[in-house]
Amino acid sequence: MPAIDEVTLHSLEGIVGVGRVLTDADSLQLYGRDWTRVHTPNPAAIILPDSIEQVQEIVRLAAVAGLAIVPSGGRSGLSAGAVACNGELVLALDRLNTIEDFNPIDRTVRCGAGVVTEQLQNYATEQGLFYPVDFASSGSSQIGGNISTNAGGIKVIRHGMTRDWVAGLKLVTGSGELLDLNRGLVKNNTGYDLRQLVIGAEGTLGVVVEATMRLARPPGELAVLVLGAPDMAAIMNVLRAYQDAIELSAFEFFSELALQKVIAHQGLQRPFDTPAEFYALLEFEQRDEATMERAMNLFEHCVEQGWVLDGVVSQSIAQAESLWRLREDISETISRWTPYKNDISTVTSRVPAFLQEVEAVVNKSYPEFEIVWFGHIGDGNVHLNILKPEDLPMAEFQQRCGEVSKWVFDIVQRYGGSISAEHGVGLLKKPYLHYSRSELEVSIMRQIKKAFDPAGIMNPGKIFD
Repeated sequence: MPAIDEVTLHSLEGIVGVGRVLTDADSLQLYGRDWTRVHTPNPAAIILPDSIEQVQEIVRLAAVAGLAIVPSGGRSGLSAGAVACNGELVLALDRLNTIEDFNPIDRTVRCGAGVVTEQLQNYATEQGLFYPVDFASSGSSQIGGNISTNAGGIKVIRHGMTRDWVAGLKLVTGSGELLDLNRGLVKNNTGYDLRQLVIGAEGTLGVVVEATMRLARPPGELAVLVLGAPDMAAIMNVLRAYQDAIELSAFEFFSELALQKVIAHQGLQRPFDTPAEFYALLEFEQRDEATMERAMNLFEHCVEQGWVLDGVVSQSIAQAESLWRLREDISETISRWTPYKNDISTVTSRVPAFLQEVEAVVNKSYPEFEIVWFGHIGDGNVHLNILKPEDLPMAEFQQRCGEVSKWVFDIVQRYGGSISAEHGVGLLKKPYLHYSRSELEVSIMRQIKKAFDPAGIMNPGKIFD
């Protein structure tokens, strides 16, 4: 990759303005990475455009100069998809943060790629509506990044993934052309839906610069249940029992060790005294008294069947928020142990056996490692977190966990699952892509990338080489 020279830097400043091309060490470190810390950031420069036209000009310049571009949003990714470690230009989209053209009939709104998820959620609330895609990083993640990774989160069981809420998007291709895809239509059967190709492509096809997002009616009062279960099979029985009777908006799980860590480090209280191997967190809309009565009857039924050992239901908004923190604060809590994360999935019904096999493999080979489990059990997505022992050097820990990944992904492949349920492939999962995708699929992906990005400058080296 050619080095960036002063003439090119000056040309970039001519596009975005003085002070919007950053080359100082602190900026290069800040914008050149995401939440992962495996790769050392080494970008050539950080560019901060404030319009779609500026993004197009930057891409055209980069294509002529043969400079690679890494699109950067909220930098909250967990797969090194937004890491620039080979002298790339980082295209930080923070300033494309306008929200406009709200349409109350279509329930849509147009967002710049740099709009923060929480910003869109709050805007929807102000309009008497609801943006349901939600996750722990909603206060920092950006819409462009969410689209590029097809972000999921805690409401997928009812509301689906980010792709379900993208009515249209604008993409700057690798040659600097602007595609306006789907334009907010509900029905549009006119050939290939290129919008869906872009969603989840991790910036390898171009730069998402704008999106028309769908909104929904706001939910009514939400109730939260936390239930203790003796094993994962019991949790699946609870899921089936509640899904048959109540429309759930969330069904999460976490392990006893996860709960212990959160309680010890976040100043929270146990939801109830009875310890359990796993815990389920259920959220549902309390539309009337009959809904809560059904939920309580189901609780009693699950206790009688031995599926639930104990439980608690929220009595207020504050208590519901406190119960959610038991699940939502896990990632932040365990970050102090620099965990090795695996974001894996299979079909929901196979999760108990799947999780049991994975845990057995890790425990057998590395019994000294602590394993924290949590995830979105209602959609088959579990997060395996191996905590680094304090006295184990990081390099050795990463090497040993790399061995674990191969064993885990062998299991994922046997179960027809995914090595990356919602965090993307990036650099971290790239060596393991073949566990979830065939050679033919990857070959077709490469051809698609070449069509969108003929010079190969858009986030090169991510997903596949």
